Amino acid sequence: MPENSLVRSGHFHAVRFYEDTAALSRIVADFLAEGIRSGQPALVIASGAHQQSILVRLRELSFDPAAAMARGDLLLADAAELLASFMVDGMPDGERFNDRMTELLGRIAHGRVVRAYGEMVDVLWQAGMHAAAIRLEMLWNQLANSADFSLLCGYSMGHFYKDAAYDEICSQHTHVISVEGQAGPLH
Repeated sequence: MPENSLVRSGHFHAVRFYEDTAALSRIVADFLAEGIRSGQPALVIASGAHQQSILVRLRELSFDPAAAMARGDLLLADAAELLASFMVDGMPDGERFNDRMTELLGRIAHGRVVRAYGEMVDVLWQAGMHAAAIRLEMLWNQLANSADFSLLCGYSMGHFYKDAAYDEICSQHTHVISVEGQAGPLH
């Protein structure tokens, strides 16, 4: 992925429809590595299996995730556990989401733009909670008004294409990431 190819000034909230864990890990690790090279800390909100796959790919890119975590420049959070901390009656609660995400971003930001990967929306989508997934995307967009981060969301294509909400998902994002890892604007 070319340097500075993904994130420039302004709000960046991208979506990646992934085929499998290998494809997802490659795109996410490249996204995070680009930020790490420019001094941006990274937040990974994913399942344990995806976290491990992303960490393996970061090591392949000559990054030391353990050292980054020790410095406070890399933070891992379990997507399902984090979701549980702000879901109320099957929907994300805006105040709880803001409190939780502001706390997590604050732990690593220290005045810098954070590179974040999140698959909480995919957890909701796979559970058939489509309205909750869209609401969560909206909450991320609202949080961008007060927090400085670049966000990449992942959706499994196997679960996504069973539904016809492609336009609705894309409308919540500024960019879509191609198979090659290139960011294309959506608006």
